[in-house]
Amino acid sequence: MSEFSNEIPIILASIWKWSGWLYNGKTMRILLIEDDKRLAKLIRNVLEDEKYSLDIENDGELGLEVALRGTHDLIIIDWMLPSRDGPSICRKIRSSRLVVPILMLTARGQIEDRVSGLESGADDYLVKPFNFEELIARIRALSRRYSPGSLDPSELRLGSIVMDIKAHSVRRAETTIDLTKREWDLLEFFLRHPNQTLSRTEIMDYVWSYDASVQAEMVDVYISYLRQKLTITGKKDPIQTIRGFGYLLEEKNA
Repeated sequence: MSEFSNEIPIILASIWKWSGWLYNGKTMRILLIEDDKRLAKLIRNVLEDEKYSLDIENDGELGLEVALRGTHDLIIIDWMLPSRDGPSICRKIRSSRLVVPILMLTARGQIEDRVSGLESGADDYLVKPFNFEELIARIRALSRRYSPGSLDPSELRLGSIVMDIKAHSVRRAETTIDLTKREWDLLEFFLRHPNQTLSRTEIMDYVWSYDASVQAEMVDVYISYLRQKLTITGKKDPIQTIRGFGYLLEEKNA
């Protein structure tokens, strides 16, 4: 078997993970609040081709009502909408303490508009007209930042492992663990994707931000470093190697 053949499972895993499909068999569900019906239809076609599930609302007030149900994995909101504008929707979502990534769409490209959109609670901002490939890339990037079901994005928790984002501290049980930046990023990626097998390609994309000079073997090295630090008295190594696919951090082992 060729070296390329050995990489096929990892490549396939990456495609499935960062398309609309999640490893737990659930399709990523997106809410689009956009009053331009032609654009909404185009976005639907593009996202459904990528295996995402898309719900569309054309009215701001109705869109907010649907958003607050908490049934979507990501929300895309246009700035100018009938009955309630995008920034107002963002503020309402954030004040409800609903944890969901938000992407703002707008024809406003001035710096002050971007700042206003982000300060209202949006995680990212895409100026119209935009390339659909960039839209897909923004959705994938936002999906990597959030842990589905997390009650507080400032703290990531799995089993006995707790990462305090604001305090920049990690502990397992009662033991504080000092991590380098790469180790921190690696653990954060696992905690944001609990109970999911992550390929080396996915880990490289997240931890090294598409740095072409980084070799896949570096992932194995940093996994080893992280394992050593997480293996404390009374607790075993929580990271599993899934041969042919990648690595897995499960709650039952954490």
